[in-house]
Amino acid sequence: MTALVPGSHIHFSRDEFAARKAATIAAMQTQGISALLMFRQESMYWLTGYDTFGYVYFQCLVLTDDGRLALLNRAPDLLQARFTSVVEDIRVWVDGPTATPAVELREMLRGMGLAWSKIGVEWDAYGLTAANGHKLSAAMTGFADLEDASGLISGLRLIKSPAEIAYVRRAAELADAALDAAEAGTKPGAFEGDILADMQAAVFRGGGDDPANEYIIGSGPGALMCRYFSGRRHIDADDQLTLEFAGAYRHYHACLMRTFLIGRADPALLSMHAACEDALHAAEAALRPGEPLGAVFDAHAATLDAAGLRAQRMNACGYSLGTTFAPNWMDTPMLYAGQPILAKPGMVFFIHIITFDAERGLAMTLGRTSLVGDRGAEPLSRGSLALVRR
Repeated sequence: MTALVPGSHIHFSRDEFAARKAATIAAMQTQGISALLMFRQESMYWLTGYDTFGYVYFQCLVLTDDGRLALLNRAPDLLQARFTSVVEDIRVWVDGPTATPAVELREMLRGMGLAWSKIGVEWDAYGLTAANGHKLSAAMTGFADLEDASGLISGLRLIKSPAEIAYVRRAAELADAALDAAEAGTKPGAFEGDILADMQAAVFRGGGDDPANEYIIGSGPGALMCRYFSGRRHIDADDQLTLEFAGAYRHYHACLMRTFLIGRADPALLSMHAACEDALHAAEAALRPGEPLGAVFDAHAATLDAAGLRAQRMNACGYSLGTTFAPNWMDTPMLYAGQPILAKPGMVFFIHIITFDAERGLAMTLGRTSLVGDRGAEPLSRGSLALVRR
């Protein structure tokens, strides 16, 4: 057996982690905060490599403006943090009916000389429930001045480094492999569960990860759903199958979305697909450096509206992608009307074109992931946008 070597399972160089820490400290100084309390698992992973689902319990990574890192978590994550991260100062709070990890965090901060400081908190985090947030506020009352810093690291994560882009590209290759598996397995009588299993097997066999949320799969009336729901069915002789899924590699995601047609197809679906393809191309053309992200939505909406699909389209057409953890692979910002954030090289977006006609029971979708380059959007999928017929 091999002894555990701290930091032996990190996915970026220590120099890259050091650069990320320096950028975070600079952002903290701009905001005037002495320490940042991280509850978003994405932030912890991006900053230190710490890889866990232990954020379902109270845990917090602290970064001070002089560069110190300290992690408070539970015993099951002690070795996890040592194995997957560059954090050396790891404290454990003990489970029990009278456990008060928020108070232990306060005392840890006191020992770090942070009493009476201005401290930033990632309040907007799946890893900080409302209940734990109230306990944190109570524990910090009279101790420190807390300020919302939920978007500090999220903003830094928007532009990917070359190493991150390499992982996104690998994720896109795995998504393509999953799409190939789905196309091969889709036919009349096929079981949705088998299609789903083949898609996920393609990702896992390629060295990929679980995605941050479930694959979306639905046939028949379920093809009009853009959320996962439990219960699988067999595909009818004449049917439609909607899939939205992601390849995930080192927790970096690349998404695809398709609706396949099986057997005889309503002619309206062919027109809907043509409109979706036009809208996707228009949206990708609008994803240019220096342009507001709202322009991407506007291009998609104008195309679908001109095709008579205003009532069938969504009010957003995509979102940023990167390293995310359950329960959600969607990252910020989203692509909707009036989104003012400017596109920049190194950003990654999933653009999805969704049209659902509930009255006639018709679904048609099309989507893929693009990297923003110096000249515009680069679609990362090799898959064809042609309508899949089975």
